[in-house]
Amino acid sequence: MKIGVIGSGNIGGNLGKHWAKAGHEVLFSSRHPEQLNDLVRDSGSNAKAVSVEKAFEANADVYLLAVPFKAIDELAELYAGEYGNRVIIDATNPYPERDGALAQEVRDSNRNASEYTAMKFGTARTGKAFNTIKADHLKTKAWRDQDRVAVPFAAQDEESKRVTQQLIEDIGFDAVYVGDLSKTKIMDPEQKIYGKSVNRAELESLM
Repeated sequence: MKIGVIGSGNIGGNLGKHWAKAGHEVLFSSRHPEQLNDLVRDSGSNAKAVSVEKAFEANADVYLLAVPFKAIDELAELYAGEYGNRVIIDATNPYPERDGALAQEVRDSNRNASEYTAMKFGTARTGKAFNTIKADHLKTKAWRDQDRVAVPFAAQDEESKRVTQQLIEDIGFDAVYVGDLSKTKIMDPEQKIYGKSVNRAELESLM
């Protein structure tokens, strides 16, 4: 698959490196793609760095959102013509201390964070994953043959479910389906399975 990584920090950078190792074509993006040269070099021949605009124009199969939650509105508006019917994997989290009033409003509302993202990226197919795992565990606990770390995920429809599950399993994690996007409150900051790096049985016991 061709994967556009929108936001190439700790989460996006580590995931992109893993996916490139797994054989996927990875487009790392940021507002300053020239600063991603080391990341691209470490990822091998399946990766390159582009601007956010170029990533969305590249007609990728999947887009990973690994940006601050406050960036969602602008990204959704700017690139609305580019992501239609694509799968978007939302790895964002609303942190009011970083993201401001929008994050607090979403956390206080009846709608969870993944539903907000899906509403904004209304023409895409949204999955939710990789927002609960710590960045250092994402980096160091992939590619296990046994005692795999379980990564919870949710999805809007069958296509986003299939793609999200595959991209979790392709890099050596166990994919644990939480349900549709209405079930993802449990994955949000300070909730029951947020920050947990455990195996499938332990994760399922918490759900």
